[in-house]
Amino acid sequence: MMHKTAVRRRNWLPGAAGAMALALTWGAFATPRFADLPGSKAARSTEVDVELVMAVDISYSMDMDELALQREGYAQAIASQEFLNALKQGTHSKIAVTLVEWAGVSDQRIVVPWRLIDGAASAQAVSEEMARAPVRRAFRTSISGALIFSATLFEGNGFRGIRRVIDVSGDGTNNQGPLVTLVRDDVIAKGIVINGLPIMLKEPQPGSIDIKDLDIYYEDCVIGGPGAFVVPIREREKFKDAIRTKLVLEIAGYGGAIRVMPVAASAPRISCTIGEQMWQRRWGGGGIDRR
Repeated sequence: MMHKTAVRRRNWLPGAAGAMALALTWGAFATPRFADLPGSKAARSTEVDVELVMAVDISYSMDMDELALQREGYAQAIASQEFLNALKQGTHSKIAVTLVEWAGVSDQRIVVPWRLIDGAASAQAVSEEMARAPVRRAFRTSISGALIFSATLFEGNGFRGIRRVIDVSGDGTNNQGPLVTLVRDDVIAKGIVINGLPIMLKEPQPGSIDIKDLDIYYEDCVIGGPGAFVVPIREREKFKDAIRTKLVLEIAGYGGAIRVMPVAASAPRISCTIGEQMWQRRWGGGGIDRR
């Protein structure tokens, strides 16, 4: 039975000006995709319903208990009956997944390479592979770096999905690397959907660089593409349920007992550079950087 978890959706059209500005510094990534051309490598790839990159935050703002809970949540969700039921609803009843850890702008690591999931056995194998991998922490928070890295993983991965999705989870705002909105727009322009899992288990402390409305930041500054949504996590005991809900929605558009809350804002309700501003105010003069 699916638990009731708040889901917020948004359709975001990429800004041409933003994509153009990013292309000046990220030209290699702007290469057109020729997946549908006869004889291309992509055209010969395994057809799946979804190619899904699960990009998880491992910055120092996450404590070890949260990191372990996050990893366990993804591992259990992949092997859950709800996930397998959703898998069967797809055109091909197959998806391809990869698990990526990220922190600073140059710190991304593939924990589980691309794997095909086509039933209970393969789902369990991927779940166990996730669970076996060691958990680590790293410096800074670069959502833009995570998106750039994740988007490049689709090319030449051996799969051809009806949809391409990046599922990015994190407990903080972008504070290093390119502006997240420019990267978001460029990724969306390539036909990739970005969904978010803002982790909001802790109340922001005075002097910290955490923000209270992280879900709004994710809605207005991070996610995008047709049907994009966020699933905020505010309670530790609902962490795993939220991850499972999110993955089920991503692979099959499962409606179930989900309460959908549309996002009405047409412009950011919070500064999309707030993370960079807060980090500069706190650490600009030096000191130990652990965020």
